[in-house]
Amino acid sequence: MTDASTPPAPAPMEGRGVYNRSSRVQAAGLSPAVALLETAACAVPLPEASKPIVIADYGSSEGRNSLPPIAAAVQRLRERIGPRQPISVVHTDMPENDFGALFQTLANDPDSYLRSDPMVFPSAIGRSFYQQILPSCSVTLGWSSWAVQWLSRTPAKIPDQLQISYSADAAARDAFARQAAEDWRTFLISRGRELHGGGRLVVVTMALRDDGDFGYRRILSAMYAALLSLVDDGLISEEEAERMAIPTLGRSRSDLEAPVLESGCCGGLAIEHLDVFEGEDLIWRQFEEDRDADAFGARWAAFSRASVFPTLALGLADGAGGARAGVFVEKLEAAMAARLAAAPEPTLIPLARIVLVKDEVG
Repeated sequence: MTDASTPPAPAPMEGRGVYNRSSRVQAAGLSPAVALLETAACAVPLPEASKPIVIADYGSSEGRNSLPPIAAAVQRLRERIGPRQPISVVHTDMPENDFGALFQTLANDPDSYLRSDPMVFPSAIGRSFYQQILPSCSVTLGWSSWAVQWLSRTPAKIPDQLQISYSADAAARDAFARQAAEDWRTFLISRGRELHGGGRLVVVTMALRDDGDFGYRRILSAMYAALLSLVDDGLISEEEAERMAIPTLGRSRSDLEAPVLESGCCGGLAIEHLDVFEGEDLIWRQFEEDRDADAFGARWAAFSRASVFPTLALGLADGAGGARAGVFVEKLEAAMAARLAAAPEPTLIPLARIVLVKDEVG
């Protein structure tokens, strides 16, 4: 069990292909940003022909949602360099990530970028991206989707919710805001070191609308109510529930801009594009087509299970790897699905897309 006095880092997404199968919400929000990645691939300065082009995928999980953007970037680069120059694609995630599933996806998925290009060479790094993880000035093009909203650690307990955006606790909100600012600054400093001059980084992340709305209100409310029902049923203790939190945070435009505007902070990075948009609510669209409330609840619960339940399970007395974790996850998923099925409604999904470029003299 993680010591309660030491807030843990979040757990990786659920493995064994579960995240690949249950991350359609994330996939639906990528298209507007993939266009920016293609534009970036057309604009970055290229290394000499004898050297590989390096694409870094920061926060790959099991890889399914990385395939379309990386394939699009490779295609645009190939139009510039021809078929012979090697392209190195480096997928990065936490050490505990299911990299076996990642490489199986690359080898077997019909949409894999490896299927049509023998001169693309994938590899993986199992380290947190809140540090430098690639050589300085080595990366041509960076991509990160649905990853940097995850904080490096849980900075405080959330006494009245699972997600800080809907907590009324001022001290907890302040702690999360400070951690988010520190992590975003650290992420950009590290990427500024890794990109070569003129290199570009495209980021898609959870955001706040201009009115401060994080979205997902009904989803998070159902999840928290489901968790409390497990306490009432005696499946978990109040102390375990109190340790559970989702260390994610949506950032505002000003939050995203702040470290870049600090003189000399981010290794020559400048913002080339930044906007906040509403991601497609694919699960609601499916409900409008099939009117199946049970399927609606099950889809959102599966999304939550694959992405955040592994982190919640860290709060169990015997940890996420203990004997009770499997039952906890199954019961929480079922209870959440039932609550959502009882009253389906659309979900607001605010996202930001950012393009950063490194000074060419950097």
